[in-house]
Amino acid sequence: QVQVVESGGGLVQSGGSLRLSCTVSRGTIVFEGMGWYRQAPGKQRELVARISVGDITNYADSVKGRFAISRVNAKNTVYLQMNSLKPEDTAVYYCNALTLSWPWGKGTLVTVSS
Repeated sequence: QVQVVESGGGLVQSGGSLRLSCTVSRGTIVFEGMGWYRQAPGKQRELVARISVGDITNYADSVKGRFAISRVNAKNTVYLQMNSLKPEDTAVYYCNALTLSWPWGKGTLVTVSS
């Protein structure tokens, strides 16, 4: 079964940066549009960044201009570079195929202090 593992989260001050990684095993991302999602306490999971098979990217308005998604197919890995972080970015971050056809990973916690 496909396994998704997210990493790179942590505690950072407002204005700081983090780079998240998502590695997929027992599967391939080559033919998949991929997305980074986040779930803040008490809120629903939301899609914040997406990248198509052809590397076209789209972002939620809340992160546009601050986050950048990228992919390295040869490594089966998707990245999320997060800059100018704000306290409202605090959440558990997950990645998945845009079809949501894979099991969710455990996510990686990002905490932004003010």
